Amino acid sequence: MHIYQINNIKNKKQFLKNLNVEGGGVSIMAKKMELLYFYIKDLRTPAANILKQDALSIGAELAVPSGVITCAKEQYDCLLIGTRKHMEILSRKELAQPFGLKTVAKELQNFLKTKTYPLKIMGIINANDDSFFAGSRFKADEAIEEIKKMIGDGATIIDIGAVSSRPGADEVSVDEELDRMKPICDVIKSEKLYEEVSFSIDSYTPEVIEYALKSGFNLINDITGASNQEVIKLAVKYDAKLCIMHMQGTPQTMQKNPEYDDVMVEVSEFFEERIKKCEIMGLSKDDIILDVGIGFGKTLEHNLTLIRNMEHFKKFGCEVLVGASRKSMIDKIIPTPTEERLAGTLAIHLKSVENGATIVRCHDVKDHFQAFAVLHSLSI
Repeated sequence: MHIYQINNIKNKKQFLKNLNVEGGGVSIMAKKMELLYFYIKDLRTPAANILKQDALSIGAELAVPSGVITCAKEQYDCLLIGTRKHMEILSRKELAQPFGLKTVAKELQNFLKTKTYPLKIMGIINANDDSFFAGSRFKADEAIEEIKKMIGDGATIIDIGAVSSRPGADEVSVDEELDRMKPICDVIKSEKLYEEVSFSIDSYTPEVIEYALKSGFNLINDITGASNQEVIKLAVKYDAKLCIMHMQGTPQTMQKNPEYDDVMVEVSEFFEERIKKCEIMGLSKDDIILDVGIGFGKTLEHNLTLIRNMEHFKKFGCEVLVGASRKSMIDKIIPTPTEERLAGTLAIHLKSVENGATIVRCHDVKDHFQAFAVLHSLSI
């Protein structure tokens, strides 16, 4: 007999099936194999004591600060620990409890019913001469050549924008943005390249967005996070998906001392409000993609927190996009010029995918395609 430890089993049901576990036991056992952690902020003390006892009674745990048992304070932050099966039981049990535990139960249910989406690689084309990474700047014929290369390299989506959103970038007029985009859009339409890959318009200008959608684009990448109702209306009109990005401030101001009481809470509340707005106007959650906005009004620690906890944002029932390609957060971890940040980019994106992201926006499509193929083969 031999025994060895397995670090992580990604596809738990398939692993059990390969082991020839009896059919009915696969789902039951799979739920016991996944350990989940939920950080609960400002939980009322009576609720903490009830949840602690309920968790212990089924074999789960609630980590609480000292003082909870004596009700020294009115509220505490806590950590709920248990398997998926434990969370299913608690999400039903706490619905009948007072002191805000009904809300906890509903939130747990939201987390437990998240959807699974296939991984997509989104290549970046910048039709300008101002983007922070020179290797992504292409115009007219050059852009078309690069698009075709990205298609061959394995891109699922190609994101094209004519205005730089780097920190401190100059503003560009609507006419100038449209002039930069039109030649590229026209070729995409005339050569029907949209039949080979999905195209995303990286813009928040309605006139530019509509021209792109008429040219075969089917995704709007809006760094202003659906702040303009006209953009949402265009997504509905042309049956396009809408990527809502979180940004504190504007590209001109976003990196001037960004501050949050809790970046996870504030970004989550932002998404909740914008998703409701989009749903009222006719978009479904299947039409919405969420982007936490790495580097858009965030410090290094804010970015790291969002990446470490990206799984959280799946609770909204939307796809989650990550875009950290060659960004300055890598330079803040280890000083590195933009041209040499591919390795750091891959590390961030691989971790983000492990943590729940399903769309990866990147400059280096071929390298990401290879990295994700290897990651997939390593996953049990």
